[in-house]
Amino acid sequence: MSGSAGPAPDDRRFREFLSAAATGKIFPEQDAEEVFGLIMDGVASESQISALLMAMRVRGERPGELLGAVKAVRARMKSVDDVPPGTIDVCGTGGDGHGTLNVSTAVAFVLAALGVPVAKHGNRALSSKSGASDVLEALGVSLDSDTTVLGADLRDHRLAFLAAPHHHPAMRHAAGARRALGIRTLFNFVGPLANPARVKRQLIGVAATQWMEPIVDTLQKLGSERVWCVCGEISDGKSGEITGYVDEVTLAGPTRIEILENGERLNIMLTPDMAGLPEAPVSAIAGGGPVENASALDALLKGAMGPYRDTVLLNAACALHVAGHAALLKDGAIVPAVLRELVSSAGHVLDNGAALAVLNAIRARHVRPSVEDKTSCC
Repeated sequence: MSGSAGPAPDDRRFREFLSAAATGKIFPEQDAEEVFGLIMDGVASESQISALLMAMRVRGERPGELLGAVKAVRARMKSVDDVPPGTIDVCGTGGDGHGTLNVSTAVAFVLAALGVPVAKHGNRALSSKSGASDVLEALGVSLDSDTTVLGADLRDHRLAFLAAPHHHPAMRHAAGARRALGIRTLFNFVGPLANPARVKRQLIGVAATQWMEPIVDTLQKLGSERVWCVCGEISDGKSGEITGYVDEVTLAGPTRIEILENGERLNIMLTPDMAGLPEAPVSAIAGGGPVENASALDALLKGAMGPYRDTVLLNAACALHVAGHAALLKDGAIVPAVLRELVSSAGHVLDNGAALAVLNAIRARHVRPSVEDKTSCC
């Protein structure tokens, strides 16, 4: 007797999840971990993944689904071990639709120059014009997959770039669907919560206020010590009406901040004037492709002035507090004088070339003598 054996058990299971999502079912944490694990294990097709992600996006993803998805991704990642104490990550979730210059990547160079070890997790553009990996390659930075080399980068230069494809090979199964959709999905939030160095301190930018609390909740449950989740409000200069959000501390309006610190939770607001910085529309830091963004970042590290610099300084100042290198809060509020001091310190390493020196050191680390010329250079 012949005939088809039918779909494999894992395939049947994924179809069950897909059917449930189509009816608006909300997955409990355990089911979310299972269904995202099936995606990571290559069980689902690109069209099936797209359908699931879109169904969840339309009915609204839930905090338990985020936690389950993060657990599935962390369980399959290639970790970087023995990182220096106090290592931090700074990143945005993307998907805000503004196509700004690469802020968190620039902040990473500033922090490293100030002595803060940074395990910068990033990816290529999936829902934006230029991801961290794209702009770094345009700057001539080799994105290494060797965890020994990355550990040395953290020790020697206080900066390592952890390219998501190298550390989350299972994520390749979702990349096609994410690229085809070209919009924010739950994966935008999952990636920043699955840093391969398992950092305990993070500054995370998000462009959806409803996700600030769940993101911090998730990291708290996974053992993080200090987290600032920031969401910049873009306001109409005339009426003050909020017209959108950006996934970083912004000059375009106030920034909402959800905080985990010393086991306690707090939410505050930060405005550019607290740092002594002028407001600027988000269009003032509009970016383009990798080459254009890399050129702007290179100019920034060489001392270029303007809204891009000010945005980087403001984010770096907040990150210094998250890293434990400053005390920016008192009685649950920003201390403007301290914030201004931190902005000044961050500006100093741009002006004296220290941040540029970090880029040059990271860029030069893989230089090898060619076959034709194995002599040393004096």
